Amino acid sequence: MSWEPHTLTTRETVEPGPVAALSALFDDGTPAVGPGDALPPLWHWLALARWPASSVLGADGHPARGSFLPPVELPRRMFAGGEVAFHAPLEVGSTVRRQARVESVTEKAGRSGRLVVVVVTIRLYDERDRLAVEERQDLIYREAGAVPEEAAPAGPAAALAPAGAPFAPAGEGAWRFATDPTLLMRFSAATSNPHRIHYDWPYATRVEGYPGLVVHGPLMTLALAEVLRLEGRHAPVARMRHRNRKPLFCGRPALLRRIDAATLGVFGQDDEPHSTLAIEFGEGAGRA
Repeated sequence: MSWEPHTLTTRETVEPGPVAALSALFDDGTPAVGPGDALPPLWHWLALARWPASSVLGADGHPARGSFLPPVELPRRMFAGGEVAFHAPLEVGSTVRRQARVESVTEKAGRSGRLVVVVVTIRLYDERDRLAVEERQDLIYREAGAVPEEAAPAGPAAALAPAGAPFAPAGEGAWRFATDPTLLMRFSAATSNPHRIHYDWPYATRVEGYPGLVVHGPLMTLALAEVLRLEGRHAPVARMRHRNRKPLFCGRPALLRRIDAATLGVFGQDDEPHSTLAIEFGEGAGRA
């Protein structure tokens, strides 16, 4: 199949519905964000998300590759990280011009086998046609993990029990981050994300070989960004660099805490973070 990278340009509305959905999902007492308000950093991931047509979906729930994204055959898709520069605010309810392009496709050999790294750049222009957000997203495709011979069980009770509000104070500068299947389903809906590893237990465990439902990489990153609002920090953010290092599975204990003055991390039961977010404050810091 012949495939060439191309620029996809669309005009999109910064939808208030998904913004309200994320506020309800986080349920953390921070000020509500509504029409006319500036989007908090990274919330464009929800406000500009759109459902793909059912006819274009592949076996994993994502749109089949070979149109905008390259026809990579490896089954596991991961949102591995990226960088976002904020030049001007985007208001809820406004219209933006969105330009997206695949910049590179690189095949590598990793510890777990063959992988492909796809780099996508996105630029968002506000209603005055000013460059507002400049973003690089790193997508990684991997081989499937080993699938157990016997059918995977429905999962441990801890992964199925309601977690309640996902954030809870956990000492100085730290927050508990709790997940359950309902939280993952609601985030999938808010971000128009049909990827089956986040809600389909049999698919996640028996096809892709995960031990359970996978917490979304963008959900971990947005949870880290939400710490700024939980702490009452209102300084303008110029840039965020985020990286998802290893999967976090639904229902597993997790903690949001600082690695240093400028970096936050999602930690499980060891000192290696699942996800990190580095933040630069101040005016726009140039191109991503």
